[in-house]
Order: sequence, then C-alpha cells, then structure tokens
Amino acid sequence: MDSYHITGGEKLAGDHRLKGAKNGVLPILAATVLTGEPCEICSCPSLSDVHTMVEILRSLGCSVTWDEDNIRVDAKTVDQWEIPERLMKGMRSSVFLMGPLLARCGQVAMTQPGGCAIGDRPIDIHLSGLRMLGAEIEEDPHRIVCRARRLTGATIRMEFPSVGATENLMMAAAAACGETHIIHPAREPEIEDLQNFLNACGAQVAGAGTGEIVICGVGDRRAAGPGSGTAPLSGCVHRVIPDRIEAGTYLAAAAITGGEIRLLDSAPSQMAQTLARLKEAGCRVKVDKTSIWLTAPRRLRSVREIKTLPYPGFPTDMQSQFLSLLTLAEGESKITETIFENRFKHVDGLLRMGADVAVDGRTAHITGVAGLHGARVQAEDLRGGAALVLAGLAAEGETVVENICHIDRGYDKLEVVLNDLGAKIERI
Repeated sequence: MDSYHITGGEKLAGDHRLKGAKNGVLPILAATVLTGEPCEICSCPSLSDVHTMVEILRSLGCSVTWDEDNIRVDAKTVDQWEIPERLMKGMRSSVFLMGPLLARCGQVAMTQPGGCAIGDRPIDIHLSGLRMLGAEIEEDPHRIVCRARRLTGATIRMEFPSVGATENLMMAAAAACGETHIIHPAREPEIEDLQNFLNACGAQVAGAGTGEIVICGVGDRRAAGPGSGTAPLSGCVHRVIPDRIEAGTYLAAAAITGGEIRLLDSAPSQMAQTLARLKEAGCRVKVDKTSIWLTAPRRLRSVREIKTLPYPGFPTDMQSQFLSLLTLAEGESKITETIFENRFKHVDGLLRMGADVAVDGRTAHITGVAGLHGARVQAEDLRGGAALVLAGLAAEGETVVENICHIDRGYDKLEVVLNDLGAKIERI
C-alpha cells in the first residue's frame, strides 16, 4: 500500500482553496437516485469514497460523468435495487442509498456497511425511522432487505441526532405520501445542504439546522409511489458547501508547524468551535464571509478541555487533529470523546514520536513536549491518519505514515496541497 514519507520541520505558509465537503457530497449523490432528470453536482472532491459512490450509482443503472470537480448524474434509467457487497464493504456512506432506493424502487437490499473502525455505529436509527414510514425490513448480521409498497409520512423522534439517519429519512420522506416531522434531528451544515439540493429538485423540506425538520412528501401529487420505477423529483445544478473538516485540518497543520495560512472558499460561520479552540491555543485567527486567515504563535498554548459533541459542538472529526496539535502545546490539555469509543487509535503512533499522552477510557490527557521525532506509524482510520501526518510535519527527522488508503477517503491529494504550502511530503 502507499505511504507518506515526511521530512518535518517546515513551516506551512500560503493559500488553499477548499473544495466541497466529503460529508456533503456523498448524501447528495445518493439523493440523485430520486431524480428523473440530469443533476450536476459542483465542487466535488476527488476522494476514494466519492469514487466508490459513483461506482455504486453506475451499478444501479445511472449514467455518471465526472469532469474536473463536477459530477453529472442521470438516474432516469435506475434498474437495480441491490448494492454490490464489495462496494458496501468499502464505504459506510453507502447506507445513504437505503432511503432513496426504497422510495424509487420500492425495495432495497444491501450488506452491512463498512468504513473506518472508530467505534460502534449501528444503523438501528435508520431502520426504525424507515419502518415508521411504512417499510418492512428483514435483517440478519450480514444482509438487510427493505420493502415498501407505499411510504407514508410520520412523526419520527430521534433518540440520538444521527447525521446519516437524519439524511436517509429526509430523502425517503421527500418521496412519501403526506407530511413527515423529524424531531431532534442532527443539525450539521451538511444536512442543510442536502435540504437545499432536495428543494432545488422539487421537494418540500424545511427546518434543517433546527430542532424539527418538516417534509411534505411529493408522493401524493406525483402519483409515483415506491415500486413504480418513476422518479419523484426533477434535476438541478447544485454546488456543495465547503468542507469544514478539511479546513480545520489545514488550519491545524499551519498551527502545529508554526506557520500561517489563508483558506479561500471556506465557511467560517460553520466552524465556530474549531476556530475558538485554535484561538485558545494561541493562534491569531481572522475571518470574513468566505475566508479564514491563521497565524501560529511561537509556541502553542494548552487547551484546558475539549469535549466532542453533535453540531454545533466541537466536531468529533477534528478531535484527532487537535490531539496531535496539543502534544506540542505548553501545559496540560484534556480531550474527551463522547461520540465514538475507538477514536484514540492514533495515540500509539504519537507515543512512538515522543508525545506524552495518557488515555483513560474516552478521555486523553496530553502534556505538551518540546518536540516530536520522526517514526514509522500506521493510519488506522481517516482522521487519525491525518493527525499522524500533522505530527510528522512538525517532527524532527523523517516520519513514514503507512496505510494511507484511509486518508484518501477524506482528503483530495493531501500531499500535493501540503507541498504547495511548503511541506516536504512524498507519496511512495
């Protein structure tokens, strides 16, 4: 497998223009199954997860073309309702297709989704919500089959604000008959982006980003319920919102190397918690509507406590990168992970590089050290792999990060961007 070879000690400096959010483009691509006219999705990053989603859409009968950063999907000829197992195993986000396929074809079959092993991520909330919309579901440890002659609106109270479940239910309800209320949904910006896409395609969705999402299903007026094969929505052109996790990662990369960076086409309003913690660590941060400037201090300061929480709290997808950052901060810091129980796998690599980190259950206690040294480490998941790259950028000597297929799932040509900013990193 490919690996990154990093010669540390270079300060990052320069500009970087962000692309669309990984966590935004994947559900939107899944939602194109609901349409019978071409959709053009703009600002799509070239990630392995996006390539997998494109391959899944083609396996279902969609025509898909990819021109630079734009993906054009024509789902008029969808004729399959079972997702190939090899594609399901490669990406957890393949589960997003459950709601759209059920609405379009009246049935969907898939194996349990794969993805990063960062903790227990059952899809019970997805399935219980679909049942409330009228789906009949057969489930065993390996395979799930959902069927529905007709989807009917319902009031769904979510026991946990699952992002994926919220999006899946929004897509299914958009094609149902009647009105659906999702109570206590996830509030991530990517959910608002999905709402905007669905509405541009003719759906009636309101309330994304609040405590209740209301969907007036088009099933009644289109007379095209599940199993008819008729697409309930039309096409549109849509630009995906900027990737706030990519943005946070590059800001942390500049901070850990003592550099400075300007991010273009960003969305600072969606990154309040990340920017606040960078300021607490001593970074100078300036923003306008679509840009972020960061200048690192001579030495980072410790952050008393970071606790991951659903949006608008501190994002779990930024926890690993901040842990690397704080290994070089003066003083003691604490990070508590409340979302996933196995998100400290990268700590072993940091310890090999000279970090002082003690993990107690879901809490990591970090004592800042004067410097890190290069080592051979392995990426165990997407964000943990990125965190090890950040540590390598600041470490003395050479760091080799192996198993970077995980990193490719969430960063478009990471080594190219970092080299453009002044790093010395090579993909081998």
